Amino acid sequence: MSDKPGYRRPQAGTQPDYLHPAYQSTNLRSPSQPLVFLPHSLSEITGPTIGAERVNEKDNDLTAQHEGEPQGERIIIHGRVLDENGLPVPGILVEIWQANAAGRYNHKRDLHDAPLDPNFTGTGRTVTDADGWYQFQTIKPGAYPWGNHYNAWRPAHIHFSLFGPSVLTRLVTQMYFPGDPLLEYDPIYNCVPDTRAKERLIASFDLEKTIPSYALGYRWDIVLRAVLPHRPDLAEPRRPDRGRHPWRARGDQWASSGWQRRCRQRRHA
Repeated sequence: MSDKPGYRRPQAGTQPDYLHPAYQSTNLRSPSQPLVFLPHSLSEITGPTIGAERVNEKDNDLTAQHEGEPQGERIIIHGRVLDENGLPVPGILVEIWQANAAGRYNHKRDLHDAPLDPNFTGTGRTVTDADGWYQFQTIKPGAYPWGNHYNAWRPAHIHFSLFGPSVLTRLVTQMYFPGDPLLEYDPIYNCVPDTRAKERLIASFDLEKTIPSYALGYRWDIVLRAVLPHRPDLAEPRRPDRGRHPWRARGDQWASSGWQRRCRQRRHA
């Protein structure tokens, strides 16, 4: 028996399939050959380490990266990165990228007929603190057309990337906003089979985090798969109980390297 701890496998339905025909690019990107098993080694379990000293003070404020203020609705996004046991995960590099308020990315391949904002680049990063907290100040992104099908529009969303200790490959997902009517029609959001898991992609409005007359607040916790304890009798890991773990709110996202492999988003998806 290996003395290295294993990782919990995601529950059925919580991760997208490699092939989701409604999301057309998966028809070309999904694997056509059997997957190759990559056993965990000590390097995947202990590294890499991302130092907070590599992140500048204003990297998490996307509204203060240029001489002027960007156009659009200011928002604050915050939350905690936790494992499935409810323990904080410190030292995780959290990066985001997004479209501007008009629904356009600051990227040469984005040809959407919408204005660029010279005061908004749309990228930011931060490192979780000792209690797993992260925070960004940014602009609420706009919806945009994306050509997947007739009259296809992406709902407002922010791309998240996580990297740090025990992360084998960069974890990539998207955060959505409550009450968006486009969610019902979006094949990327709907490629998650389980309804409750899908709803955890939606942030929760946070009045306590809202700054009066300045910015609305949203909370979105990110839950990573935990390391299994050394218990041979534990045949199937038990999912945390909602009553005992108040951090499992609607805004939680159960992330895994499988999400990044199965539903990797294009730059403009």
